[in-house]
Amino acid sequence: MDTEGSQISRHGGVAPPAPSVRRLHFDVGARPFLVLVELTRACDLACRHCRAESVRDRDPAELTTAELTALLDDLASLGAPRPRVVFTGGDPFHRPDLEELVRHGSSAGLSVAVSPAGTPRATAERFGALRRAGAVAASLSIDGAGPSTHDAFRRVDGSFDWTVQACRAAVAAGLRLQVNTTVSRETVADLPGIARLVADLAVVMWSVFFVVPVGRAEQLQPLGADETEDVLHFLHELAPRVPLKTTEAPAYRRVMLEGEAGGHSAWRPGPLFDELHARLRAIWPEALDPEAPGRRVHDGRRRAPLSVGDGRGVVFVSHVGDVQPSGFLPLVAGNVRERPLTSLYRDSPLLRSLRDPARLGGRCGRCDYADSCGGSRSQAYGRSGDPLGEDASCAYVP
Repeated sequence: MDTEGSQISRHGGVAPPAPSVRRLHFDVGARPFLVLVELTRACDLACRHCRAESVRDRDPAELTTAELTALLDDLASLGAPRPRVVFTGGDPFHRPDLEELVRHGSSAGLSVAVSPAGTPRATAERFGALRRAGAVAASLSIDGAGPSTHDAFRRVDGSFDWTVQACRAAVAAGLRLQVNTTVSRETVADLPGIARLVADLAVVMWSVFFVVPVGRAEQLQPLGADETEDVLHFLHELAPRVPLKTTEAPAYRRVMLEGEAGGHSAWRPGPLFDELHARLRAIWPEALDPEAPGRRVHDGRRRAPLSVGDGRGVVFVSHVGDVQPSGFLPLVAGNVRERPLTSLYRDSPLLRSLRDPARLGGRCGRCDYADSCGGSRSQAYGRSGDPLGEDASCAYVP
């Protein structure tokens, strides 16, 4: 795989090449790596962080089955390596054509995953049907270590138990399981307990998402930059036990690069790190000892994060066909009803600007990690209104 070249670290000197950031073997300016397709905004939950501000009923203006299959054919026409496709929502189980869409995408050579809501719709039978249709993975969201936090966050009693049951059903059906967790002040204290639960569920990936103030999440309390730094270092300690990545916090790549370059000498644990560390030691002490037996989801090596981001390898298609850099960056590059996604992704001035590190402003523009990290463009936009501005959720000072 391609790896990062040498970098000047903030500790002085040159950090040696490290396998901490993976590069794709193709030009992310020419084709996307991951395409998130919002099939509907209909959902039976009312989550506090929902960027889609989901509703109970489907929108008559949703992309039709024919429009969605045309979108899949367009992506498949790129040839190998074809983009990965995630059907999301809302809750994609509200779409009666979900299995048909999975089957069509899979038959076209696409790797297809589904991201349903944790509700009674997420049954073993439906996961089995998706697997038979060709789906390879499923992702579900767990935002608390138990019902008290998770159900309050999702605003529906019983959703925690439904989600855990759905996770087990997806694994039993033969789907690779990813668990997504939203981090805000309301949920951060539960991270140690969620980590232990995630290990029990035998996930292939834990995606820790740092809330972006869009949609309903404007009412949540995002972490400050120093608190985010504490959480990133806490996750770095957990990584040998649980395969994980961060979403909308690409500074985790810097944390990994710094660790492999000889430590984190410029960082000192803050109160939040100490709290999370103490909670983890109380409920899962072996997680802090790489040599200890016990729950271990993978082989103990930290998984190298992939150097992609909003509009740079990742693209989002809304339920009405709008093309955005991500679901958390509500700027529109065009619509698939008017122009093929492959063309929009390649040529859109908005997306092209997000792929150019030289366009970044503030600390991100001066940062020695601009190429490997680049900051979260969604965080920059959500906090300042400028998608090319600095990521204020990052504490690093170049």
